[in-house]
Amino acid sequence: MFITPSSNRLHIGIFGRRNLGKSSLINAITSQDMAIVSDVPGTTTDPVYKAMEILPIGPCMLIDTAGIDDSGELGERRVGATRKVLRKTDVAILLFGSETGVGGFEMEMIDLFRDAGIPFIPCVTKSDIEDTRGVEEQIVSLGLLPIKVSSVTLDGIEQLKFRIIEVSPPGWSPVPLVKDLLAPGDKVVLVCPIDGAMPQGRLILPQVQVLREVLDADSSAVVVKDSGLTKALTDLRRSPELVITDSQVFEDVAKMVPEEVPLTSFSIIFARHKGNLDLFVAGVEAVKGLRDGDEILIAEACTHHVQPEDIGRSKIPTWLREYTAKDLTFDIVSGGDFPADPGKYKLVVMCGGCMVTRREIQHRVGLCVSKSVPITNYGVLTAFMMGILGRVLEPFEENYDKSRKV
Repeated sequence: MFITPSSNRLHIGIFGRRNLGKSSLINAITSQDMAIVSDVPGTTTDPVYKAMEILPIGPCMLIDTAGIDDSGELGERRVGATRKVLRKTDVAILLFGSETGVGGFEMEMIDLFRDAGIPFIPCVTKSDIEDTRGVEEQIVSLGLLPIKVSSVTLDGIEQLKFRIIEVSPPGWSPVPLVKDLLAPGDKVVLVCPIDGAMPQGRLILPQVQVLREVLDADSSAVVVKDSGLTKALTDLRRSPELVITDSQVFEDVAKMVPEEVPLTSFSIIFARHKGNLDLFVAGVEAVKGLRDGDEILIAEACTHHVQPEDIGRSKIPTWLREYTAKDLTFDIVSGGDFPADPGKYKLVVMCGGCMVTRREIQHRVGLCVSKSVPITNYGVLTAFMMGILGRVLEPFEENYDKSRKV
């Protein structure tokens, strides 16, 4: 069974003060007891993620956050984690209570949503046991349209689901991986090296997702290791319409694949899928101007067991030093970590971002753009240093003929 990765789900964050029923609301939306419910304020500490389907949107991720009014040192850390969730939130639900009304906490969150461009839904809870007319009037006075719900009687829950559908940004779903590059009947060769960085007994997520989309395009795929690529190309009755490789073996694969056969990498596919391919291509030009002592940020979007020949921590720094002949300094961040001010860096190099949402990648891109810091990604940078960038971008050109047969 193919399970939609969390990074490809619409992320819906639920925010509000303590004890307003955020966890109860998640249980009501999902029709399951998925979140811990308690009368004790502050039961939810770190953000909790719950996967579900909301038709007709499809796969979603509900995020249960800590109360925005939490206090004390631990509370401040909880609130900090809650605000961090904004970087991956596509739609926000902001809860209001009849007793607390519209106060400073709520207005701060509204400002944060607006600054980040996140559509949000004002939601008044506990409508079955409280008189909510006063807080509803306050919300309306702000020019907002509230929905009142009860997680006990389920009043307003379906209305809330439809509102989520209404406000979901049209661009939340990333551009295709490869479907728009293929025609029915096309053949694609996927080059998947098996080394110490590969998980035991399975392919990595980008390879699985691309393979699935090849099939969705009514095309067929041949999956090989780099050591078996030459034989696979020889055995095919006709040349493939596309070869996709891991960026780590770009140089060897480029030599094996005839010039007339379109070639690219999983990382470059994800640069277009979640990031900004044009911006990443422009950003790589900064490599030419690097000087001794310049600081480079390598940004991994996930945490993983680091191997000696890790592409982000070992290979790319080595290749950059060799290519530029400069004494460069590298910082590494992983998982959800990314500097709020990347201004000191002369270049930021991101991985493909398969494990995080498009909004998270766009957030990082936006921070770099705001500080005029060039940004690129593993695949684009690797192809540039190996002198094949123009070739591996060809499949994405507008004049690329999807029906051609080599």
